[in-house]
Parts: sequence; structure tokens; C-alpha cells
Amino acid sequence: MNVIRQNTDYALRAMVHLARQNGDGPVSARKLAKAERISAQFASKILQQLQAAGLIQSTMGPKGGFSLAKNPAQISLLDVILVAQGPVSLNHCMLSTDVCPLQPRCAISAKLVDLQRYIENYLADISLQDLLDSQSTSTSCSCKGDS
Repeated sequence: MNVIRQNTDYALRAMVHLARQNGDGPVSARKLAKAERISAQFASKILQQLQAAGLIQSTMGPKGGFSLAKNPAQISLLDVILVAQGPVSLNHCMLSTDVCPLQPRCAISAKLVDLQRYIENYLADISLQDLLDSQSTSTSCSCKGDS
């Protein structure tokens, strides 16, 4: 089971790319897709989701494209993940007691809830700017390899 899905990996790579270009004008979906090795069709779908969530904005016209809607320091990894795939969940039972009625008295659940909170807080504490600050001059990576 992947905690971070492939489409989320693509969304994160797209956002880091836009953060890198922040202030240099909009980036076309085609250029972003090529640079990040994402199919143009999939990149367009991801960019639409990110725009609908208010994380990026689009500019129409010949020099149009996409850019961040906020400062990179104001966008966390968790923000992007929630848009791309919804909540990060270690197990479906973590979602609610409706999914698993044993959750309130489950010894396993209690520890997994702690881990779940840790992961969410960790991701919420990492901004796109943090990634840029820690990144060398290499391009963004994909833990899943080339797409």
C-alpha cells in the first residue's frame, strides 16, 4: 500500500516546479508536464484540481499558464496531498468509528492514531519554500522513478 499515491507524487512535483518558477510568470501545462515527466493530459487534470482548491491560479493567453496562488511558504505538503488524494490514512479504520466500530477500544488503533497525527503534523510543517531552501540545483525527484 502506498501512503502517497502516484497522482499525489505528480501533484507534489508540479507544485515544486511552480514554486521554483514563482515570480517568473506563468508556466504552461505542457512545459511543466515535460519538465516533470508527467503526461500532458494528467498534468492538466492535476493542475485543474490544484486551481479549484485555490493553490494555483491560471492566466489565459499566449503567455498564459499556471502559477502559485500563494507564497510558497504558505503551501504545505499536506495542503497538496489533501487536494490530490484526500486524507493520508494509515488504515481505513482511521477514517472514523463508522468505518470500524472497534476503533474506540482497539489497542492497535490507539497507537496508529498517534502515528497518523504525527504524519499529518509533519507534512503540514513542510512548506514548498522549505523544499526549495533544502533543494540543491538538481531537479525535483520522484521516489517512484520516471513516469
